[in-house]
Amino acid sequence: MVKKKLSPKEVDQLLLALSARFSKNSSRHAGLEWATILKKLRNSPDKLWSLNEMERTGGEPDVTSYDKKTNEYIFCDCSGESPAGRRSICYDREALESRKENKPKDSAVGMAEAMGIELLTEEQYKALQNLEKFDTKTSSWVKTPAPIRKLGGALFCDFRYGQVFTYHNGAESYYAARGFRGLLRV
Repeated sequence: MVKKKLSPKEVDQLLLALSARFSKNSSRHAGLEWATILKKLRNSPDKLWSLNEMERTGGEPDVTSYDKKTNEYIFCDCSGESPAGRRSICYDREALESRKENKPKDSAVGMAEAMGIELLTEEQYKALQNLEKFDTKTSSWVKTPAPIRKLGGALFCDFRYGQVFTYHNGAESYYAARGFRGLLRV
């Protein structure tokens, strides 16, 4: 059973890292105030645990937007490349179980669920790329529409030649340079 609660020391370390990243990258969240976000975070221990998982696996989470309708701040993985602790994985559990040999350690969908985060959709991935250029050497699985997944495929994206590309692969495939980016609503 995974412990899903951070110690006070872990909370302080995480909040310090998030605060520093928020200050350093103000262009990602123009007009948003850290004090307001911090208050919401302190009242959401489960969200802090998920953010810590994003941080622990190399995602460098940061606030990228605010949803007025739901009153939620959106944190996304903002590491330059696909998070190092989430690479060499296939798309989902079905794909993982279908492999008879050389199974990867996990799947993108399974890891995201265990971390309490959402896999980015293709649209969310493209929106993230409007903030900065990510995945110039790696790629990231994105949430795949059911009709594509039903046929055995899965989608991934990257940034090359000055634009975002969306590709397909067998869901059971995995590569050292492919991971996934997540999103958390707080």
